[in-house]
Amino acid sequence: MDQAFLVGDLTRAKPSSADAIMRTAPSMLSLALGGVLFWGAPASAQVMDRDIGSAPSLLVSRPLPSHDAYKTWVPPFSQPEAVAPNPVSKWLRRRGINFLLDNTNEFAGAITPPTRGTTPGFSNYKQGASNAGQYAVQLDVDWDKLVGWRGFATHMVTVGRYGTTANRMFGDWLNHASEDYGGGGNVVVHLVYAYGEETLLGGRLAIAAGRMAEISDFAASPLFCNFQNGSFCGRPKGITDTNFAAGYPASTWGFRVRGRPARSIYVQTGLYPIENGIYQVYQHRTGFKFNGANIIGYTAPIETAWEPVFRHNTLPGHYKFGAQLFSTQQSDNYFDVNDESYGLTGHKQKQHGASWSTWAMFDQRLLHYHDKESGLTALAGAIYNDPRTSLRHYLVYGALLNRGYFRTRPYDTLGFAITYTKIADGVSLTEQNMIDRGARRGLPNHATGVQHNTIVMEANYAIHVMRGVIFTPLFEYYIHPNAQSNLRNAALLGFKSHIQIM
Repeated sequence: MDQAFLVGDLTRAKPSSADAIMRTAPSMLSLALGGVLFWGAPASAQVMDRDIGSAPSLLVSRPLPSHDAYKTWVPPFSQPEAVAPNPVSKWLRRRGINFLLDNTNEFAGAITPPTRGTTPGFSNYKQGASNAGQYAVQLDVDWDKLVGWRGFATHMVTVGRYGTTANRMFGDWLNHASEDYGGGGNVVVHLVYAYGEETLLGGRLAIAAGRMAEISDFAASPLFCNFQNGSFCGRPKGITDTNFAAGYPASTWGFRVRGRPARSIYVQTGLYPIENGIYQVYQHRTGFKFNGANIIGYTAPIETAWEPVFRHNTLPGHYKFGAQLFSTQQSDNYFDVNDESYGLTGHKQKQHGASWSTWAMFDQRLLHYHDKESGLTALAGAIYNDPRTSLRHYLVYGALLNRGYFRTRPYDTLGFAITYTKIADGVSLTEQNMIDRGARRGLPNHATGVQHNTIVMEANYAIHVMRGVIFTPLFEYYIHPNAQSNLRNAALLGFKSHIQIM
């Protein structure tokens, strides 16, 4: 999850009257709610795809404005709906300083009992509930307004995370029931990212460098966190399968360049050092470790997308394709140094000098209802990883988001998502070999049986309660937790809340 512009971005067009503003704001917000945000007028409601974590992916999801200007300027910062309007924030924004504060809380409780048994690992399983969450601070500075540096802005996000996640209580270590668990270092302030970006040629070229979360820009969508479960929210979990691709709330030093040769097409690439242990507290507890002593290689992603808007700007879509190459050594998931099964021999795993992953992701609003900001949006995609080194060989997902179906509830959203994860064959064979030779303890990936595949589903209804407050009751269902058929399916009830404080 991550990013730089929330609901309510300033438009560069200036309506001639207050009535014009009232007419323009809803139509501009409509584009944002479909997964694409133009240079729209301030909106009147907060939605879950506009939290602090979604800012970079929102910027990726914006086609060029319709005018053909090449003027260098900083894309406008967000003005999200907050619980209480803050005159200090307005004063700072007029001077190029954007300060945001929010809280996201996620609760999940199992309504089914876990698998019981005497096998090592099973004895700790229990039926229970958990709560996890984060408070986040975002600081954007428009240096054009502040000191006259044309087109340059800096972005920084810090978080504090708390709580735990329920999925481990029934044996799942692949997909968190609460996505906001983990990665924050269990500290008061954890740095997510801090980088500068120069925007040139009217948005046709953007160059960024600093401490960056790669998967906030690549394989990203603000729509993912309309859901809570970790197989989907933030990003489909398969894209960070190696733990070498930095995703929110982890970051590394990085460089990224994005070009838009046409209004609805972009191409972007970058170079990011691979820092060992970026999701572990022993290396990145606070996120402020900058010396690079743990750099072990580099990852180079590339992505292109078509971002059309059909039927008079009411049906936006995104169709993106990408890949990344990891230069660091990674262990084979089956062979040892002698090209035999390391699960049988116990010898060291074979090493590969490089690995890769690929993705295809799509979202398209299919229809809209009473207002342009309402409608039915479909999402689908697939992630395919190097079968020699991956845990998740591939992941496919699909989702539906139905916003504003009821005229009296224009910002409420009904959502359904499903992900299917296939474990790499080498992992499954290794675990079977280890079990065959009697080694049930110490299986890879906290497994208590052979891992093959898993499905995670979620249904929810996001309620816009009041200014800056969203409450989302939800249901999650795990088929084959931890990709193991020997674990009982798990059902959970819970809720996700989001409060935009300022």
